[in-house]
Amino acid sequence: MELPQGDFAAFIFDCDGTLADTMPTHYRAWQTALGPRAADFPEAMFYELGGVPTCRVVEILNERHGYSMPVEETVAVKEKYFLEFSNEVAEIGPVVALAREWHGRIPMAVASGGHRRIVMSTLRALGIAGLFDAIVTAEDYLRGKPHPDPFLEAARRLNVVPERCLVFEDTSTGLAAAKAAGMACVLVPPPPRIPGAA
Repeated sequence: MELPQGDFAAFIFDCDGTLADTMPTHYRAWQTALGPRAADFPEAMFYELGGVPTCRVVEILNERHGYSMPVEETVAVKEKYFLEFSNEVAEIGPVVALAREWHGRIPMAVASGGHRRIVMSTLRALGIAGLFDAIVTAEDYLRGKPHPDPFLEAARRLNVVPERCLVFEDTSTGLAAAKAAGMACVLVPPPPRIPGAA
């Protein structure tokens, strides 16, 4: 993976879709958790909301469809299914290889819109949790992506000024958050998909 020019003192990685190919597993968990309402959360909408905190996704579904799904309960059910399906998660090879290559040479963090238990489960399943000096999750900030808060918190924990951080992201939401934080960003392309396989 090619890095942009710059005097970077830290790397910050998104988790889902950047380090880990979790997006199909997250979508399957959402579809299972939503049951009869699953049709109201098509795959295109799911990817459009990539990087948005899980609680906010439930709020958006409630707003768009007039539902009154309890946010915390719906999130808990969705996360239960994700953990159940977590054996399906694979690494994003080039990004994980880069993190392994730079481990110990530069401070690195994960900044995710996911909940800590899910993010840690994913990183441990891939055997990469120990590569990172800080792991920032939805519990650690008030405003999620596209706000800069997750990345600014990661920079603070790494003790590096935002301008010297390089972010790795896979969504336009995450890219907007990195730019709002004053950080350079590498946009990670989605992994190839086999048509019809989710």
